[in-house]
Amino acid sequence: MSLFKSSSFLALIIALGFLISACGANMYDQPKFQVNEANPYFANQSTNRNLPEGTVSRERGAISSSFLTGQDENGMLSELPIELSKELLQRGQERYNIYCAPCHNYTATGDGIIVQKGMPQPTSFLEPRLVAAPVGYYYGAMTNGFGRMFSYASRIQPEDRWAIAAYIKTLQFSQHANIEDIPSEYRVNLEGASE
Repeated sequence: MSLFKSSSFLALIIALGFLISACGANMYDQPKFQVNEANPYFANQSTNRNLPEGTVSRERGAISSSFLTGQDENGMLSELPIELSKELLQRGQERYNIYCAPCHNYTATGDGIIVQKGMPQPTSFLEPRLVAAPVGYYYGAMTNGFGRMFSYASRIQPEDRWAIAAYIKTLQFSQHANIEDIPSEYRVNLEGASE
């Protein structure tokens, strides 16, 4: 106990505190390149470096770049890179209702509550040009932003962006479906319910 009460022990603690706190300043202030700053040490003058070939994500494991971009060497993906399921569409609907419906409305017509309050109206997803757009187009728009819409890459995980894209395609299909598109076992129930 007498050791803790001594003034020399207190002085030692204060001196160690000053030494420890002085270590980081020179590391913070050292010369370095900032993100997107020109770098004369590389041929392309870019500070940003591509990942080495074969790099595997610790978060997601080995995945193709098309999963993260919505594109491959042939352009926008026309098929989902994940398995289409009822659960995926339900997740897509939930995420769409949170992130997309305020502007695009729950029916994808582009007249959501934000538009009703005075913001410019986005194009309806039911427009023929957008109905014909591949699923990768919607993933890319969410990832990179489009027009007035900012990027959702930092707000929505890639899996959820694919779920939303699948749900948008489902919304479009539901607005342009024919009775022949419904499997016969379900069509009988539907026709019986409409009588």
